[in-house]
Amino acid sequence: MTGSASPRETTPLEERLIALIKSRGPISIADYMADALFHPHDGYYTSQTPIGAKGDFTTSPEISQIFGELIGLWLVQSWEDIGAPKAFNLVELGPGRGALMQDILRAARLRPAFLDAARIWLVETSGRLRHEQQRRLRDAGIAPEWADRFADVPAAPTLLVANEFFDCLPIRQFMRVETGWRERLVGVDEKGLAFTLAETPPLPTIDIPEMHAAAIGDIFEVNEPGEALIDEIARALIERSGRALIIDYGHMQSGYGDTLQSIRRHAHWPVLNAPGSADITAHVNFERLFTRAFAAGAAAFGPVSQGEFLERLGLVIRLERLSAGKSAAEAADLFAGAHRISSSSQMGELFKALCISSPSLPEPAGFRP
Repeated sequence: MTGSASPRETTPLEERLIALIKSRGPISIADYMADALFHPHDGYYTSQTPIGAKGDFTTSPEISQIFGELIGLWLVQSWEDIGAPKAFNLVELGPGRGALMQDILRAARLRPAFLDAARIWLVETSGRLRHEQQRRLRDAGIAPEWADRFADVPAAPTLLVANEFFDCLPIRQFMRVETGWRERLVGVDEKGLAFTLAETPPLPTIDIPEMHAAAIGDIFEVNEPGEALIDEIARALIERSGRALIIDYGHMQSGYGDTLQSIRRHAHWPVLNAPGSADITAHVNFERLFTRAFAAGAAAFGPVSQGEFLERLGLVIRLERLSAGKSAAEAADLFAGAHRISSSSQMGELFKALCISSPSLPEPAGFRP
């Protein structure tokens, strides 16, 4: 999806990209996304306030505290499953405004030893968001540390959470044409940035499975940074013991389709319009992540729908307990938030949960039928 018609805007980043393309030729969608989202000065995550009612999108932890509380209890159980080490890394990739970690730590107070053992690492490149995370977690009693990459987190037993992180990693797209596959690129036309196609086939290293007869115009997406990160996480969990919980929106099986989209002020926005001013994401291919983790030697569970995962963790019971003694209006807000994150008509079906684990650990909670 490229979004509905919107007024054409320009940004300093767009002007630089146009100049670059005119001098050197079209760039990959992955390179475009990387600049649009993470440019040090003009990228979306470095220059905008993305999350919340005043931002461009809202995540599950911002909608309902139950989401983070259930994940917090899941992490406590996982800590026990890995032998309750006296020191371990509690890592969150892309922690947003810190709401998820705040709720995780509140729920984990039930097991003080868990909090005593946890060394919190937030993998975040945005200075703006780091400031917000620091403000939110100041009262948690544990001072977090920050890293630019998962690779920068010191070696130790690890429990990792990534909620709506993989969807914003840069993807490449390949389109089926009469003569085979061609990479979809970002070029320039008389109006500004525009999609175009490479003139030559992709390299053999690009894995485009022939799942069925591809029609002319079909698109296949590859998330190379995401798959490389899964390799990295899997190796760390094999070497150090631990689990990773990945929750995002996407599909369980590989397929053809254009899922590249841009969101601005909670509405669709043209992907190539005013880069740096809007969020850009793509659906996560959970089948490829699962396969990649398994191939690296880790265990993998799921994916299961977010709604099913939360219900298995006790969403209904937690909602009843939270609502007890509340006013009718407060209870209604709690039920509305829980419905939004779990209902199949809202976020419950599109969003999925995947667990990557050290191979010797038992099947994790929430993934058992």
